[in-house]
Amino acid sequence: MAFLDHVLQQPSYGWSDEQGALAKPRISAILKEFARRLNVFKDRKNWLPFFSWLKVLCLVPFVALFVFKFFTLWMFSAAFLYGMIIMGSHGTIWHHRFCTHGAYRFKNRFWRFITQNLTINIIPEEIYVISHHVHHAKSDQPGDPYNAQGGFWYCFLADVNHQPIAKNLCENDYARVKRLMAHTGVRANTYRQYQYWGSYVNPFRAIAAWLLNWVFWYAAFYLMGGHALACTLFAAAGIWAVGVRTFNYDGHGHGKDKQRDGIDYNRNDRSINQLWPGIVAGEWHNNHHLYPKSARSGFKSYQLDLAWIYIKFLYRVGAVSSYRDDKAVFAAKYLR
Repeated sequence: MAFLDHVLQQPSYGWSDEQGALAKPRISAILKEFARRLNVFKDRKNWLPFFSWLKVLCLVPFVALFVFKFFTLWMFSAAFLYGMIIMGSHGTIWHHRFCTHGAYRFKNRFWRFITQNLTINIIPEEIYVISHHVHHAKSDQPGDPYNAQGGFWYCFLADVNHQPIAKNLCENDYARVKRLMAHTGVRANTYRQYQYWGSYVNPFRAIAAWLLNWVFWYAAFYLMGGHALACTLFAAAGIWAVGVRTFNYDGHGHGKDKQRDGIDYNRNDRSINQLWPGIVAGEWHNNHHLYPKSARSGFKSYQLDLAWIYIKFLYRVGAVSSYRDDKAVFAAKYLR
């Protein structure tokens, strides 16, 4: 726990107050911290959160073109399918179940690369993975980077204010960060490079990967449906990029106890199973907190899990070599 206590960069308002309870900053303090941490002119080590939001800003023109030029019922349907289902499921498949929890293993680097780039590149793996380990260790407790009890803005801006790794890790602790990230295929900075850039990933590699991904997908969408389809799907990715930042606030009941008997079985935190994120992205959140290393989170008959369907398909064609499925364990403990 000592490592997880300090692996993330603590906000200026701290994780807890003098009594050890969650520090609940005012919205003004959250926004001030957000602006400070995006300032790359003051500190180059702010480059990764700045880069993360730069990608979101670059998608704004596509949203405008979709709304004011290319909007039709068919394009709206395409945007819904891509943004809600494909982008949502990919986040669960890649960032959540593989990069963070290692719930399954790829047969080789080729299939890992394909899955990593299955959609438009938005979220840096480093920001998601390390902070998500802390989230599970300290769920709904002080130190949880997106503690819903801190309020909507506390969660919505967490990728900048709470999730980046600390900039002053010792060499041994940085080596532990590298071990948590090694299986993702994202190449690590050396410790000296980390001290200079304040990140696991090198900015030049991150920018190159982003540009190649976006060029490939825009070209692919253009060949399928011209500028209209390409702009529409990039717009959908932009809408998803904003919407996904609201998930943990909703997925933990807005910081209140909204768990229901017979639906939410994990009572160690305030995570809840929600029908919409479950169906469109396989994100049955309470189930996931109950068995975080499971490649499947849809345990009941009505709990559609598209992320699991993709993982199982790759296993059947030989692209995934192994996986963990806790459905039988869940059924034996809670349903029988």
